[in-house]
Amino acid sequence: MKKQYWQNYFLPSLQGRGLGVGLLLCVAIVFCACSSDDDNNVNDPKNAAYTETSLSEAPVWQIDWTGNQERPNWTEPDASIYENWTILKVQIEEALLPYASEGDLMALFVNGELRGLASPAVIVGSDKTGNGKFLMKVYGNESGTETVRMSLQYYCQNLKQIFTLSDNISLDSDETTGIDEAFIPKFTLGSAKYPVVKAVEVENILKKVGISPVPGYLVGAFVGDECRGTATLSASGSTQLVIYGRNVGESVTVKYFDTVKGVMYTIPNAVKL
Repeated sequence: MKKQYWQNYFLPSLQGRGLGVGLLLCVAIVFCACSSDDDNNVNDPKNAAYTETSLSEAPVWQIDWTGNQERPNWTEPDASIYENWTILKVQIEEALLPYASEGDLMALFVNGELRGLASPAVIVGSDKTGNGKFLMKVYGNESGTETVRMSLQYYCQNLKQIFTLSDNISLDSDETTGIDEAFIPKFTLGSAKYPVVKAVEVENILKKVGISPVPGYLVGAFVGDECRGTATLSASGSTQLVIYGRNVGESVTVKYFDTVKGVMYTIPNAVKL
């Protein structure tokens, strides 16, 4: 009898099964324990005075996800040594989709053992691969209540980087993943290049230094000249800026562009990772 293991941990679902909820919540707790602007996240305004720079056009800010990791030598698991299997369909998130290619790989490990491996899925009736979609057969012998260490890893050939999402989970059965509804893991939260991730509320940062935030305006996070995150201010007045760091303790500069005035406001030492 075919059994399904990881779906209740990975995939968001209106029915409450949510395969993505557990993993993404855990990742958010591990990496982004900073949704409130306490002293560890946003520095005191007196230490974050801003400067103004006139620009003739809106800036283009983008995170450079390029890495230098070699292609992994993953091999298909031996199906004969496992009692059960399940189907997992993974879709790459929007931020990484422009870099997806036929040379990408998707692997799932349980307790460090490779249990599933896939190349980009081929479109039915065509020899072309799907756009950032992977259809994987995953194997296992565990019971439905056994806790394991799961790791979903995505190798992007164009970026030369392995993105990893991991957590301890309890296995389940009798479900498929990503077939009836999309399963889109947040791989940017598992970047080997930027292992430290923190989320802050942009409006609070701007207000603390006397800048009035305007919905629709662009904000970016920088360490030196390197862009570490971008966001567009929302109409709700509560915009989460996700900042990607190389090391704990990095000092982050926040930049805010006023479209009407053509002015960029720069707030140094606004956030500490």
